[in-house]
Amino acid sequence: MASSYSEFKGQPRLPKFASPKRYDIRLKPDLVACIFDGVVAIDVDVVSPTKYLVLNAADLSVDSSSVFFKLKSTSLEIRASGVGLIEADEILVVEFGQELPVGIGILNISFQGTLNDQMKGFYRSVYEINGEKKNMATTQFEPADARRCFPCWDEPAAKATFKITLDVPSDLVALSNMPVIEEKKEGDIKTVYFQESPIMSTYLVAVVVGLFDFVESHTSDGIKVRCYCQVGKTEQGKFALEVAVKTLELYEKYFDVPYALPKLDMIAIPDFAAGAMENYGLVTYRESALLYDEKNSAAAYKQRVAIVVAHELAHQWFGNLVTMEWWTHLWLNEGFATWVSYLAADALFPEWKIWTQFLDQTTDGLRLDGLSESHPIEVEINHASEIDEIFDAISYRKGASLIRMLQSYLGADPFQRALACYIKKYACSNAKTEDLWAVLEEVSGEPVKELMNSWTQQKGYPVISVSVRDEKLELEQAHFLLSGSPSDSQWIVPITLCCGSYDNHHSFLLKEKSGSLDIVGSSWIKFNVDQTGFYRVKYDNILEAKLRDAIERGQLSATDRFGVLDDTFALCTSGQQSLTSLLTLVASFREETDYTVLSNLINISYKVMRIVADATPELVDGLKKFFISLFEHPAGKLGWEPKPGESHLDALLRGELLTVLAELGHEGTLNEAIRRFEAFCADRNSPLLPPDTRKATYTAVMQKVTASNRSGYEALLKVYRECDLSQEKGRIIGSLASCPDPEVVLEVLNFLLSSEVRSQDAIFGLSVSSQGRETAWKWLQDKWDYISKTWGSGYLITRFISAIVSPFSSIEKAKEVEEFFASRMKPTIARTLKQSLERVQINARWVQAIQKDNQLATLVQNLSQRN
Repeated sequence: MASSYSEFKGQPRLPKFASPKRYDIRLKPDLVACIFDGVVAIDVDVVSPTKYLVLNAADLSVDSSSVFFKLKSTSLEIRASGVGLIEADEILVVEFGQELPVGIGILNISFQGTLNDQMKGFYRSVYEINGEKKNMATTQFEPADARRCFPCWDEPAAKATFKITLDVPSDLVALSNMPVIEEKKEGDIKTVYFQESPIMSTYLVAVVVGLFDFVESHTSDGIKVRCYCQVGKTEQGKFALEVAVKTLELYEKYFDVPYALPKLDMIAIPDFAAGAMENYGLVTYRESALLYDEKNSAAAYKQRVAIVVAHELAHQWFGNLVTMEWWTHLWLNEGFATWVSYLAADALFPEWKIWTQFLDQTTDGLRLDGLSESHPIEVEINHASEIDEIFDAISYRKGASLIRMLQSYLGADPFQRALACYIKKYACSNAKTEDLWAVLEEVSGEPVKELMNSWTQQKGYPVISVSVRDEKLELEQAHFLLSGSPSDSQWIVPITLCCGSYDNHHSFLLKEKSGSLDIVGSSWIKFNVDQTGFYRVKYDNILEAKLRDAIERGQLSATDRFGVLDDTFALCTSGQQSLTSLLTLVASFREETDYTVLSNLINISYKVMRIVADATPELVDGLKKFFISLFEHPAGKLGWEPKPGESHLDALLRGELLTVLAELGHEGTLNEAIRRFEAFCADRNSPLLPPDTRKATYTAVMQKVTASNRSGYEALLKVYRECDLSQEKGRIIGSLASCPDPEVVLEVLNFLLSSEVRSQDAIFGLSVSSQGRETAWKWLQDKWDYISKTWGSGYLITRFISAIVSPFSSIEKAKEVEEFFASRMKPTIARTLKQSLERVQINARWVQAIQKDNQLATLVQNLSQRN
């Protein structure tokens, strides 16, 4: 490359001397050879004289002789004198022998590319028609992979319109963001012309080519909505279609802005790295996030489909119509879409109690943000290679939780009015976080910017310590870190509390490090009412005992019971409270019936069992008995089979309770599961194995598998090979590695890398049993070169590291992991590796704290003997 291009190396952003206004793209994919030809004509606005045009391109072969710039004012063509690719930065530099004048011209480029297997850019996905494997072509451009399909200004602020034309085999369906306006057939090839799009960012452009069926409906104002899927699967698209139509109508009212396009297509893609992608007018999904099979899909998948559809459609406004200015503000897209998807699901399915379930999102955000290696919501992105790692629980779940906290503080009506104003003001353009705060502040009259900057511009969150002193409540805030490290961070905290009843409610802003209140003498005091605030609360011993009593008496709401439990678990993990105090609290949940609270109890039980096995293995049996006694009662009430007219939440809970009892080795559950599995193997239509209990059953089967007794494993693989439902395949993969035999675990891990498992699904099999941890770590080292090559260009690679490294609990193991990755470090895994190593160190400290807990053995003995 010419040395003159070096000035463009290593820059996080493209230079501003030219910007695109319109793309005319023509693509011709070859689905057999898995390559494509393309030509693009880009209307470029040159804003200052330049000899260079600098844009993005990656994995493309550009025909340098085809590159020229045509001035619109004079029709003069200026040929490129040099074309160079800075591969490390994915930048294409086009040099001209003379300066391009200020004004609009058209940049023409011809190129070739590969339909890759990396599930990003323009890639191939494999599907079957009548038993024959076929390739489809599809796109995934977020965050920065449109450049793998055509040369472009691949940044969210470089919005333009797109005119797309496709040359495809005449028997196939071709889809893009806009409706088809014309088709011309010539022999085996047809040319499909699409309507020009409204202004949008490159990452939202989409193309799909393959053989599909669809189901269709319309919104009340005439928007055509279709759900595309593989041939023969249209029945499975009907639920998502119904949700989409109702959700579009709901959002048009909520945002007070009509949907901007003439149609909305949704399509299930067999190979898809993420859950779904909100491409304007053509939303792409994993099959398991769009298709719902009444006979074989568990209730959890029905809920997932509804929430994912609602999330992607929220983006049609929040992200597509109004777009973040740069990836620093990714949370504006993802946090809002996550929060709004729960708003929609609650409106469509109030019986799901979805706002109680939302606490799972908050908890995920709190857990990641409790690490020193977390990052602020507004995170500096210095290079495209860093973007993938921030599609995480901070951008999505903390973001959504802060929105909920702000809505709760401002009130639902002012918040909705402000959102509508914001969308109207920034429609068809880009916005930053401060733009949103300014509109919310103007509409509500509240100091939104001052309040929220402390939450988005620094990482972490506070723990509010509450104690009774001299007939006053004393409050003190400190940065909550699972590692216990000190920090000077401070927040403006919207405090809410109830004293003895939900009628006695107080709220105020805590702006200082500490404060005090005169409220005393109450039977119990609960801070962070309904868990709408993104913070932890630590009570002194007196207040803690009163809350335990209130839980046992049934005086706290499900959200507040969840909050007390989750905060105590976090404080215990960080060493600020003992495991004895956590288990004493857990014992007060013996009468618990709420799905979300029990689900959190189950998750906590898994983590406590693992850490106790490392710290004091002699207590494991007693602890198992205690947890089994806790879950046996609600599981017995629900039984194995659905009851007529039972709730969606009962169906969700049944599967989770039976799964945890299987993993805890409860003999009654294991025996019943194996009986039902054998009936299912004999007859796949057996009513003995409804979808909601299959994960539990498969997990139970694997508990009994050993290297010398593999019949259950072989039977499960047979089910896997014969089923065509991606959800069922995912369920089976997720159960296989729970086997306690390390030899079988190794076989399962190798199976994940085989051609039988789609690369998108391998991550589901990485959560291995405690007994298989060391085997999984050795496997990861042995297979790292292959794993890195296969998954290393997307965010899925991070799942291999976090799933296998994070469960360890010794400083020696952390050092071993660090040494292995020292020579294998890449920007795409750096943050995840640091976070995983920090988790190992937190676990190691927790193990040491448990070993010093003198009361634990006596408590476990007492708990295990109580029924």
